[in-house]
Amino acid sequence: MPGEQETRVILVRHRETEWNRVERFRGRMDIDLNETGRRQADAVARRLSSWHIGAIYSSPLKRAWETAEPIASACGLEVTTLESIQDVDYGSWAGLTPEEARTQYPEAFDTWVQTPLSTQLPQGESLRRVQVRAWSALDGVCSAHEGETVALISHVVVNRALICAALGLVGDAFWKIGQDNAAINVLMALRGRYRVLLLNDTCHLESIRPD
Repeated sequence: MPGEQETRVILVRHRETEWNRVERFRGRMDIDLNETGRRQADAVARRLSSWHIGAIYSSPLKRAWETAEPIASACGLEVTTLESIQDVDYGSWAGLTPEEARTQYPEAFDTWVQTPLSTQLPQGESLRRVQVRAWSALDGVCSAHEGETVALISHVVVNRALICAALGLVGDAFWKIGQDNAAINVLMALRGRYRVLLLNDTCHLESIRPD
């Protein structure tokens, strides 16, 4: 329609925690950033400080919120909590390593590997439910901020689910979406249609990576 403008969505994965480093299922468990994560948070804030962001939304979990706050400070904004982009509820898997989950829940783990978006996590959430709630939140943010640039700080499962939905990908495509800690993705939205312009960008972290 004439006069309509695209909304630019900067989708950010939270920075590193100790459970990212050693690889444990995190989900709703509230874990602080580690020292690397704090440096990553500062690097992303510097990167986004000149992007003319109009609003910042974050998962309520601490690792996302502690990532969002430096960005908000650099942009002169406040962080708004968005419950629907919080991490998946891993249920019985929370706190386990992948190998422990494979051993204790072999059938569910096989589904997780083969067709992740069809997985119902034991005592937890289905990934399809994650995708539905996060997509609804994304659509709502884009409707409220037509023509603006907004940042959403979330989690690897949520980000992958959103990018799969934006690109119309199904099945094991979930695992083909790279999402490193502190990665930046850019989506453009107009009337419910999305384009992915940037994926898993971590160039802002080069200065803090070990030689």
